[in-house]
Amino acid sequence: MIVELKDDSLQQLISEEKNVVVQFSAGWCGNCRVMKPKFKKLASETENLKFVLVDAEKFPESRKMANVDNLPTFATFKNGELVNQVQTNKFELLKDLVNEVASN
Repeated sequence: MIVELKDDSLQQLISEEKNVVVQFSAGWCGNCRVMKPKFKKLASETENLKFVLVDAEKFPESRKMANVDNLPTFATFKNGELVNQVQTNKFELLKDLVNEVASN
């Protein structure tokens, strides 16, 4: 399942879900646009994880939760806590990050 944040509410969302994978991106970011369909594909293939798209420009409080300083950044949260993050445009690194939280 994939959700696109409409407000700066990532903290609330991750506190309500067991396992969450987040893509932090921005409209101007070319690599973000390249990775978005791949992120959505993983979401459609992976059970028991909530996938969330966050516009890092619009939602600074959500951005702070993963210390985002480069885009795209992908972060995993388990039971409301940041587990890991990676700043990448490589699908394999994103897949490894998702598999890490999916297997726990």
